[in-house]
Amino acid sequence: MRISKFYLSTLKEAPAEADIASLQLMLRAGLIKRLGAGLYTWMPLGLITLRKVEAIVREEMNRAGALEVVMPVIQPAELWQETGRFEKMGANMLRLKDRHERDFVVGPTHEEVITDIVRREIRSYRQLPVNFYQIQTKFRDEIRPRFGVMRAREFVMKDAYSFDIDEAGMLRSYQAMFDAYTRIFTRMGLRFRAVDADMGAIGGLSSHEFQVLADTGEDAIAYSNESDYAANLETAAALAPRLARPAPMEALSRVPTPGMATCEEVAKLLQLPLSRTVKCLMVWADGRVQMLLLRGDRMGNEVKIGKLPGFDGWRWATDAEIVAATACKPGYLGPVGIAREMPLIADHEVAVMGDFVCGANEPDYHLRGVNFGRDCREPDVVADIRNVVPGDPSPDGKGTLDIVRGIEVGHVFALGTLYSRALGATFLAADGQSKVLQMGCYGIGVTRVVAAAVEQNHDARGIVWPEPLAPFAVAIAPVAYDRSDAVRALADRVHDELEAAGVEVLLDDRGERPGVMFADLELIGIPHRITIGERGLKDGTVEYQGRRETAATAVPAGEIAAFLRTRLPGAA
Repeated sequence: MRISKFYLSTLKEAPAEADIASLQLMLRAGLIKRLGAGLYTWMPLGLITLRKVEAIVREEMNRAGALEVVMPVIQPAELWQETGRFEKMGANMLRLKDRHERDFVVGPTHEEVITDIVRREIRSYRQLPVNFYQIQTKFRDEIRPRFGVMRAREFVMKDAYSFDIDEAGMLRSYQAMFDAYTRIFTRMGLRFRAVDADMGAIGGLSSHEFQVLADTGEDAIAYSNESDYAANLETAAALAPRLARPAPMEALSRVPTPGMATCEEVAKLLQLPLSRTVKCLMVWADGRVQMLLLRGDRMGNEVKIGKLPGFDGWRWATDAEIVAATACKPGYLGPVGIAREMPLIADHEVAVMGDFVCGANEPDYHLRGVNFGRDCREPDVVADIRNVVPGDPSPDGKGTLDIVRGIEVGHVFALGTLYSRALGATFLAADGQSKVLQMGCYGIGVTRVVAAAVEQNHDARGIVWPEPLAPFAVAIAPVAYDRSDAVRALADRVHDELEAAGVEVLLDDRGERPGVMFADLELIGIPHRITIGERGLKDGTVEYQGRRETAATAVPAGEIAAFLRTRLPGAA
């Protein structure tokens, strides 16, 4: 491909709204153009990479035995009403009415649609198992779309749905998709981890996220330094300390702490480690205010809190609710003297603490030397309610945990009968009994993969594509193409030879200055570059440089095709 016959539209500076590296580079390289908030047009250069992602996904889904379909983007609202998600999805789901005033939604996902198809079509166990997938446009009305195509309102997703006769079969389908995802992201040349994850709004029995590792990732991932254990920070288990609670050593004392409403301020005043303090998280759950106790140097985990008994639909208590329940404003709260009817929930670490510091339930005062049993009642519930931190023991007993950042690009769910039961999707089993189908669902954010690849692979000069995703494998940069017959002749010949050999090659035939050419070709991230100039031709050489390399290599002009065959996988 010659640039004169292509549409290359690069920018020296990223638009002001570009808030992360991938969006800045995708806009500067001309991969995408912004239409509106969370809405992007894929330009020719970006679309090539997008189609490469789709091709790898499609090949591996087919290899795993999934069957491709295409389902409507616009879906009847009654399907979502059957499962209860019409209300549950809230404002993220775009709703509309047709000319007959019937309700429809713009599909954010397709569990309801595919389950409706299967309940109409699948009658017997002889038709199972089956797995349908599609690569389709989705729409989620994000309140604040950000990070470009990473969190856009309209996006392309691969979603697959398996149906089996029993749970064992469903788990086999789940494993087949897990393995397919591993092959997909490996083939794309991405550094990733599969991590245990929360089921979230989708629900189900278990799930794994596939996370592309990147320093700017939205998600935190905890992983063991000695095993394959990895989990999203939301679900990574913090093991209970093995040490028993020490016997009290201090007398309880009331300490003035005027204006000091944080554990950090109090610890500094008392010249104690922050780990000796206890903070209170006040929540509204089960129709009342409840007190959660956490070590002062820890962060509460909202997902874990939500899994406590009776905490369905919990929220943080308001200041007014806290004052009504404790007669004290936030910042000075503690378990000493709280009402018996107020539930007291302690994190595992707090339950084995002694002589700790906490609020006195009195403005501008804290208590020192607090001990359970002696100074306040024992916790009603002891549970894991905190985020893990680097150095925590791995839940599988092997090594310790470290934390990295990641970008979720895929998610697999073992749903069980969650949607099939709600929609009445049954089949006739071998024993003649009617049974509910076991279901799994599996998503890959196709457009998100492109942004994640850029986020993981870039430098100060631009994108550094993994070879399987690069829009072109080789760039030819001829210096003085418009002025030198020798340069132009060799550039054209090498271009034609590579193209005939099936190599995706881009020839910069614009006659631009070398600095402009190199800047554009490095920005768009082509893995291999050949520079042809009159000076090198006098010695019978051209220059080769890989995108990740810092220096060029002189190669005899007549051997450049053979040389590239050693660098390009699959070149003829």
